[in-house]
Amino acid sequence: MLPWIRAARVPRTRSLLAALLLALAVLVAPTATASAAPAAETATSRGWNDYSCKPSAAHPRPVVLVHGTFGNSIDNWLVLAPYLVNRGYCVFSLDYGQLPGVPFFHGLGPIDKSAEQLDVFVDKVLASTGAPKADIVGHSQGGMMPNYYLKFLGGADKVNALVGIAPDNHGTTLLGLTELLPFFPGVEKFINDKTPGLADQIAGSPFITKLTAGGDTVPGVRYTVIATKYDQVVTPYRTQYLDGPNVRNVLLQDLCPLDLSEHVAIGTIDRIAFHEVANALDPARATPTTCASVIG
Repeated sequence: MLPWIRAARVPRTRSLLAALLLALAVLVAPTATASAAPAAETATSRGWNDYSCKPSAAHPRPVVLVHGTFGNSIDNWLVLAPYLVNRGYCVFSLDYGQLPGVPFFHGLGPIDKSAEQLDVFVDKVLASTGAPKADIVGHSQGGMMPNYYLKFLGGADKVNALVGIAPDNHGTTLLGLTELLPFFPGVEKFINDKTPGLADQIAGSPFITKLTAGGDTVPGVRYTVIATKYDQVVTPYRTQYLDGPNVRNVLLQDLCPLDLSEHVAIGTIDRIAFHEVANALDPARATPTTCASVIG
């Protein structure tokens, strides 16, 4: 019945739909912490974002963590960063996609520009650590955006592996909600103008079309995608998977049928998923990921 809504009700309906879209998009990443400073101090004390860190022979590449939409360099990684540091990795995270006047909630700017920020950050990490290449681990947009860096900004020469946790590699329909946008052109324009990072992630957007043209992957990079069938943000969840050589697509429930993690949990607190991240970073020492991996 949407095309036949009375004109007097359209502005209100547009506002409601915009609010609903933005509310759903918030689920792409965890809510920012009330105060970023204590979290940053905790991260530093645990060796995270420590620019004096030098990679070991066992783990010769630094790990760059890339947060999701509405996340930041701290809140997305309060569990995974220490998890990797405790396993001997040099771990770094960046903020990207900031909008003027919007603190803490990042990943909202144009994704091609965010990829340029990633490019600069990886160069900084490589210069600091002396490593020739880095590994990248990203959640949601943070698992997809590096693909642009790899394909269009020369990142393939600087990256050994990309691990995407619930990445929207082919965009998202937000449970079909984005398919309603043609009925509400004002809402679509609002999202494009105010939060281009969200607009870029809609399935079929110009950004996604450019990103996926010519194939999902580039030579020389190992890819891992870790998905959950309970994802309510990047939908359908199988669109997260990549197609190409050197790709491993993993469904969390194939590893542990009891794991009920959805989009936020898989990237922020799920130690079963994190065990699989560790396997992807060091496949030569990989061990089976099972329900018991939660205590590993």
